[in-house]
Amino acid sequence: MRSPGQDRAVSAFMARGGAFVVGQVLLLFLIGLSGARSGRRGSVLGLALMLAGGALGLRGGRNLTPLPEPLPGGHLVTGGAYSVVRHPIYAALLLAAVGWGVYRGSGVALGWTAALGVLFHFKADHEEAALLGRFPEYAAYRARVRRFIPGLY
Repeated sequence: MRSPGQDRAVSAFMARGGAFVVGQVLLLFLIGLSGARSGRRGSVLGLALMLAGGALGLRGGRNLTPLPEPLPGGHLVTGGAYSVVRHPIYAALLLAAVGWGVYRGSGVALGWTAALGVLFHFKADHEEAALLGRFPEYAAYRARVRRFIPGLY
C-alpha cells in the first residue's frame, strides 16, 4: 500500500511526462531481449551503428533528464551534437537500437525500434513545447536544426 506522499510523487512524475520514460524503458528492454543471433550477417554494420549511436550519445550528454522537460536552472544547448540534431540522445538510442537489430539479425528488435521512434516523436513534441515556453530562442533553433536525422527529420 502506498502512502499519500508516494501517490503524489507518482502523480507528479506522470504529469511531468513519466509515461514516456516508462514506455522508453520498456521498449529498450524489449529491444535488448529481441532476436537470436543469426550467423555473421550484419555484424560489422550492426556494430558500427551501435558505436555511432554510443558516440553521439556521449556528445549529447549535457542537461540530461529522463523527463521531457528542461531541468530547473538548465540552459538551452545548441552547440556540439545539438547543432546536428535537436535530440541527440534520442537519435543515439535509435541508432544504437537499429544497430542492435542488425547485429542480432532481428526483425523483432527493428520493429520495437520503430515503436521507440514513434514514442520519441511524441516525447520530443512534449519536450519541445516545454522548451518553447522556457526559451523563446528555441523557435529559431528548431527552424534550423532537424529533430533526429540531420537534413531529413
